[in-house]
Amino acid sequence: MSFDPHNVDLDTADPTDIVCYLNSEGNEYNGQLGARISAIFVIMFISSAATFFPVVAQRVPRLRIPVYVYLFARYFGAGVIVATAFIHLLDPAYDEIGPASCVGMTGHWADYSWCPAIVLTSMMMVFLMDFGAERYVEIKYGICREDPEPIMSTGGEVRRVDSRVSGRHADDKQAKEIESQSEEVAIERSVRQQIAALLILEFGVIFHSVIIGLNLGVAGDEFATLYPVLVFHQSFEGLGIGARMSSIPFKKGSWLPWFLCTAYGLTTPISIAIGLGVRTTYNPGSYTANVVSGVLDAISAGILVYTGLVELLARDFLFDPHRTQDNKRLAFMVISMLLGAGIMALLGKWA
Repeated sequence: MSFDPHNVDLDTADPTDIVCYLNSEGNEYNGQLGARISAIFVIMFISSAATFFPVVAQRVPRLRIPVYVYLFARYFGAGVIVATAFIHLLDPAYDEIGPASCVGMTGHWADYSWCPAIVLTSMMMVFLMDFGAERYVEIKYGICREDPEPIMSTGGEVRRVDSRVSGRHADDKQAKEIESQSEEVAIERSVRQQIAALLILEFGVIFHSVIIGLNLGVAGDEFATLYPVLVFHQSFEGLGIGARMSSIPFKKGSWLPWFLCTAYGLTTPISIAIGLGVRTTYNPGSYTANVVSGVLDAISAGILVYTGLVELLARDFLFDPHRTQDNKRLAFMVISMLLGAGIMALLGKWA
């Protein structure tokens, strides 16, 4: 017998039928087309400006941005990324495909807790990519962790440069050249790692931006609240991406930072426009929409959890050999990070 939502016996009804019925209602689009169209341009301008600001400030010295403004943008953004992973991605993923959702109660989705499994898989994939990239650089440039002296390759023959031997058989000029080459390799290795981490970070954030853009396009009465909240939401995330980008010493004239800033600034507005285009047919609560958005949110959560905790917090605060020893500056960095995480967590109440 089919489920009758108007005649339910709670003692005999299947909870899955009730949950799926509540989720299957169509979108709550209620007009306000002009305001929704304005959201495309407002969010595009504000989020792009927040993303470009740290990059431009770092590349245009005459702007004379105070160092503490830059530090605030960088570490506030790091806190935003961490909070986004847990509050804006992990929690919605559980709502969409977790054990208490319609998806999580039906079919093979009910056989296993797939949401944390997807998050775990995503984290492990990012780790393997990060580790693989680092190992590739070590092999390519002959860097040996056990021995700080590099292994130099000359004419196809690999030989270890031992400081004691070079001291007796190489002149000072040759020794300086070797040290200079080692430094260049170390710098290039660091830059490549930072760029890879940035690409992974933006990939995870863009997934999330697509979903919230679509939902804003078809939102109902909550649109009035969701609109300003998402302006701040996207601006803070953009600030985090831009600040991280500005800390990477790209080659002079590189187009990559400008492309990445532009891509982030356009993703949500384009998604809002798509949402408006399908406003009469798109149902964000449908089974298919929940599966797609739940899986994407879980993947993005894994990416941002790893990137936020490992690449941003651990690398900057715990493992950076050049970290400042100025307690005042360190305190400012930590407070900025906590403020970013706190404000982004608060925004999770509405979006």
